[in-house]
Amino acid sequence: MRARALTAVALILAALTGCAQSVDPIERLGRKAAGRVHEPAPAPYRSWGLTAPPAAAPAHPARALPGSPGTALPPVLDHVPTPDRVVFLTYDDGAERDPRFVDMVRELRLPVSMFLTDSVVGPGYAHFARLQSVGASIQNHTLDHPALRGLPYSGQRAEICGQQDKLRARFGLRPRLLRPPYGAYDATTRRAAADCGIAALVLWRAAMGPTGLSYSHGPHRLGPGDVIAVAPDESPGPSLRDRTTRLLRQVQEQDLTVARLEDYL
Repeated sequence: MRARALTAVALILAALTGCAQSVDPIERLGRKAAGRVHEPAPAPYRSWGLTAPPAAAPAHPARALPGSPGTALPPVLDHVPTPDRVVFLTYDDGAERDPRFVDMVRELRLPVSMFLTDSVVGPGYAHFARLQSVGASIQNHTLDHPALRGLPYSGQRAEICGQQDKLRARFGLRPRLLRPPYGAYDATTRRAAADCGIAALVLWRAAMGPTGLSYSHGPHRLGPGDVIAVAPDESPGPSLRDRTTRLLRQVQEQDLTVARLEDYL
């Protein structure tokens, strides 16, 4: 009897010891989750197809652009003379409303400029308010996207000032920059723009389309101060995010970075 009792006690103790050494499945999952918490998150630039983060733009104070000599007309430019190795990314119309593009601008801290047309944006202004909240600037691309050149002063002024009023109502500001649709303008455009509070008409020296970069004039490579227009998603080919990634790779390959256009004008 005594031997049997001792055996039973030994079995009970062995069972208790085994239970103490076992780990509850829920506890094991908790330990694994805790281990994952300490794993470093992937660098944001890698998720956007870049091998390195965009370099920070040099500190550069905003300055007023001089008008044409002897006039109060705003200058027209597609390139900003600067020794800084920077280029400027611009986007037109407002047809593109991909929420992932907002994430891209935020995570890469891209200082982009959005030139908006009211008739194209339509009910999509909330998307551009989100872009503005992560650092994008909002600029004027007219109310209805007409070719301004040749139109009478009253018509041009209505298109430019009308969009100034729309953007001020939506975003609480009056843009300083105008991109005339199709790059078409004349002396009347500049006069109407000046009367609407525009400081400069911004064209582009390089354009990023479905097949890559094209150039309006000059060397067929990017250089410091170039203004780049990125074609919207309504064009065939890669998405706007893909085009932006391809463009950023070329910018980095040429030892350039992206700066905020308004800081240089």
